[in-house]
Amino acid sequence: MPSTSDLAATLAHDQAVGRLRESYEQIPPGEPVRLAKRSSNLFRPRADLDRPGLDVSKLTGVISVDPVARTADVQGMCTYEDLVAATLPHGLTPMVVPQLKTITLGGAVTGLGIESSSFRAGLPHESVLELDILTGSGELVTATPDGEHADLFRMFPNSYGTLGYATRLRIELDKISPYVALRHVRLGLDELAPAINEIVAGGTYNGEPVHFVDGVAFSPTEAYLTLGRNSDAAVRTSDYTGQQIYYRSIQNRQQDFLTAHDYLWRWDTDWFWCSAAFGAQQPVVRRLWPKRWRRSDVFHKIVGFENRHQLAARLNRRRGQPDRERVVQDVEIPVSRLGGFLRWFDAHVGMRPVWLCPLRLRGSTAWPLYPLAPGETYVNVGFWGTVPIAPGAEDGDVNRHIETAVTDFGGHKSLYSDAYYDRDTFDRLYNVPALAEVKKRYDPNARLTGLYEKAVTRR
Repeated sequence: MPSTSDLAATLAHDQAVGRLRESYEQIPPGEPVRLAKRSSNLFRPRADLDRPGLDVSKLTGVISVDPVARTADVQGMCTYEDLVAATLPHGLTPMVVPQLKTITLGGAVTGLGIESSSFRAGLPHESVLELDILTGSGELVTATPDGEHADLFRMFPNSYGTLGYATRLRIELDKISPYVALRHVRLGLDELAPAINEIVAGGTYNGEPVHFVDGVAFSPTEAYLTLGRNSDAAVRTSDYTGQQIYYRSIQNRQQDFLTAHDYLWRWDTDWFWCSAAFGAQQPVVRRLWPKRWRRSDVFHKIVGFENRHQLAARLNRRRGQPDRERVVQDVEIPVSRLGGFLRWFDAHVGMRPVWLCPLRLRGSTAWPLYPLAPGETYVNVGFWGTVPIAPGAEDGDVNRHIETAVTDFGGHKSLYSDAYYDRDTFDRLYNVPALAEVKKRYDPNARLTGLYEKAVTRR
C-alpha cells in the first residue's frame, strides 16, 4: 500500500500537471509552445523568455521511490541533485547520474546524459520504464516501449523538446555502496582502447572489478582512466569540495576513496576543470569563494552573464588580444578510433584537458534519434572552453572543423551546445525524416520548435 507521503506527493503531482495544462491553454493559438524555465544546462541561445510558456515550476520533485522494485517515479523537471538525495538513503541511484547537479531527469532523457556507469548501464533513457508526456497538441499521454504510444517512446530521446515535455518518468534504479574506491591508471593513447575493451568485456581490469570508468587526457602523452568499484568500507575519504581539486588528484594519486555522494558529484564543484576560468582554483580566491557558490550552476550563470554583456571580450580587445571562439562539445567516437581522434584534436584544436567516458547502448535496439550502434563501444570526448580566432578565420570555423572530423571518425555529436550543420547534413545525421513522421501525430500544428531550428538556427 502506498504511504501517506506517497499519496500526498501523487496528489501534488496531479495538481502540478493541471497547472501545466492550464498554462498550455493560455498560450495563444499559433504561438510557439516552450517552457517557462529560466535555468538551463544548454550552451546555446534560448527562446525569448518574455513570451508566455509552460508552467513547470511544480514539476521538480520525486513522487515516490520503491526500494524493493528498485524504481522511482520522478517529475520531469526534478534535478539529479534532488533525485539522488531521495534514492541514496536506500543505497540506490539512477542507473546513470550525469555529472552536474542541476541537470534534470527529463532533460537527460530528451537530450544528453552520460557518466561513468554508461559502459554497462547505457544512457538515461534506456532505464525509463514509462513516461507521461505533454505533447505539442496539448495531449497528455503515457508512453511505454510496447504500448499505444511506443513510437513516441522510441523517438523521445534526443528530441530536445520537439515532441513534448516529460511530466513524469518511472525509472529503474541501481545499487551503490557507501563508498567508491578509485584507481587512476596512466595509459598511452594507444593503450586506452584495449583497456576500455577489457573493462567492457568482463567488468574487470587486471583482475579487479570495475563498476565505474571515465578518464582524462591532460596532454598528447598523458592520459588516465579512473576505475571505480563499489566498497562497503574506506581506508580514508577525500574531500574535493574544499581546497583540494578533484581533477588534479588524478595525476597525483594512484588510489583514492570517496563517499558515494561525493563520487557522484566529484565533477560538479569545479565544473570539471572549467572553474579555473573564474579564478576559483587559485588558493586565495578559493578560500574566499563560499562553498555553496562553488558549483556548476553558479559558473553557468557567470558564463551567461558574459555572453549577454561581453565584458571579458571587450577587455581582451582593449589589450590587443584576439577574439575567442567558444568550443563546448561532447562527441561520441568509436573506441577503435579514439587514439586517432585525440591525435587529430591535438593537432587541430589543442584544448586540454579533455574528458573521456566509455559508453555502450544497454540494450540491443538502436534509438531513432540517437545514432549509436548496439553492441559497439564508444567513448564520449568532452571539451569545454574557448580558442583564439585565427587571423582571417570566422567565429564558428573550429566548431565546423570538429563536426566534419567527428563524422569522418564515425562519431556522433551531442546537440546541447552550438551546432553548425547545413540542413541536409543535419537531417541525415539525426534522422529528422523519422522524427517528422512522429511529429505529425503528436504536434500536427507544429507548435513545438523543430530540431534543426533548436540546435542550429536557434529559433
